[in-house]
Amino acid sequence: MSRISRPLVISLSALALAAAGLTVTAGTAHAATCSQAYLPLPDPSCQPGDLNPDVTQDTIDSTICVSGWTATVRPSSSYTTALKKKQIVEYGYTDTSTSDYEEDHFVPLELGGSPKSALNLWPEPEYGTKTAANKDTVENKLKKAVCAGTVSLTDAQDAIIADWTTALSDLGLS
Repeated sequence: MSRISRPLVISLSALALAAAGLTVTAGTAHAATCSQAYLPLPDPSCQPGDLNPDVTQDTIDSTICVSGWTATVRPSSSYTTALKKKQIVEYGYTDTSTSDYEEDHFVPLELGGSPKSALNLWPEPEYGTKTAANKDTVENKLKKAVCAGTVSLTDAQDAIIADWTTALSDLGLS
């Protein structure tokens, strides 16, 4: 009887666990608590979106519509990287390379998303047909529309939360 190499057994075991919704970390299996089934959106039970209470329709001219404002509220990369590592495990991603994900604000800072809330940050894959880069384009168009007064802040936030891939067409902006 032929003997299977240990690295192959480990790889096959990890693959089987991943297929069952489990991940391998330091030799133990952990159940994924967030589902990848919603991609390119986050799992709404894990990241439903969260808002910055300082950003309202009445404050947009002194917050999101000011050039450079998001830099004043953006969390440090040490904070987002630590959260990204934790959430990659929670999502059960088999690819655990942090460089393959953007720790993205589901409701973007540009539209008044909460800067540090784990309910608003998630590891968005940089691969696939609808990526973080695609979402950035949508976010920028929505911010321009909000600052121009053609879309309300609440409508833009609601459209992103409902489905960023259809937000522009849902608001008549595409």
